[in-house]
Amino acid sequence: MSGLDRLELTYGGELYDRTRRLYTGEVAPEGVRLRYLHTAIEDLFWRQGRYGEFDLAEYSMGAYLSTLDDPDRPFVALPVFPSRLFRHSSVYVNADTDVSDVADLNGTVIGTPEWSMTASLWMRGILGEHHGVDLASIHWRTGGLEEPGRLEKAPVTPPAHFDVAHIGDTDTLSAQLIRGDLTALITARAPRAFLEGDRRIRRLWPDFRAAEQAYYVKTQIIPIMHVVVIRRALLAAHPWVANNLVDAFERARTPVQRELLDTAVCTSSLVWESSYAEAEQAVLGDPFRCGVAANAASLEALLAYAHQQGFSRRRLAPEDVFVPSTVSAAKI
Repeated sequence: MSGLDRLELTYGGELYDRTRRLYTGEVAPEGVRLRYLHTAIEDLFWRQGRYGEFDLAEYSMGAYLSTLDDPDRPFVALPVFPSRLFRHSSVYVNADTDVSDVADLNGTVIGTPEWSMTASLWMRGILGEHHGVDLASIHWRTGGLEEPGRLEKAPVTPPAHFDVAHIGDTDTLSAQLIRGDLTALITARAPRAFLEGDRRIRRLWPDFRAAEQAYYVKTQIIPIMHVVVIRRALLAAHPWVANNLVDAFERARTPVQRELLDTAVCTSSLVWESSYAEAEQAVLGDPFRCGVAANAASLEALLAYAHQQGFSRRRLAPEDVFVPSTVSAAKI
């Protein structure tokens, strides 16, 4: 297909080593001329969620799941997961509280910037399923982490048995945690005071890597944070584009693991990059693989948590979440 015949699409996303070849054009989706706009995450989610600025975009998995009950939703997802992170490191507590064990969170006040934040969705599910925390006993509070007035990007209505309230337009979650108004805080982005060494904030799991590795060994789950969404109208006009895009994302990321393991050079600014990569690969294997079947355990847990927490009226199946043609594949 000549360049003139290619479908021109604009993609909004963060820039990762696993997507860099799409950004530079070294990898191109068959039949597509991709304009890749490097966009910071919070700005990206706001612009795509509120205004739908991009033909396809990296998007919050939680925010996307919250749209699936709407028959007129503008986007549908591809099984491409640009960001995956364990989130035990994302639970912070006031250092003066009596919380010494996860079970001590029962009945406390916990903040999170948005109920629909994917990091919070995952950690609430993990606290309930794997640590016996009664999520309905928690007083959940939402609002700005560092700036007052943050609102939900996604239309999630928590079930009635959850106590969820906004902290208002004059206070922040970080300030409330420091004062002790909150016992704990679940947030993808670390509180600024914590990063600056404020001793009034500590992590719930000081050795979070050990906790996260134990969770993975038990579940084989690497939590999915972000997904790629595409306009439904565009897909209706060009149904072939879905699998071509998935294939391109997969081709772009495949060489990265080999590069990280290369002992001849450091492709990042980590001097022990290859050593880190070797140790991680031994535990996690290939963590950023695309596709539904390759991510069945993560998707099963996520969709269960989403239903329990009010993101969907019913338990969703992968066929409800992703472009149907990308859920299955031909076999030889």
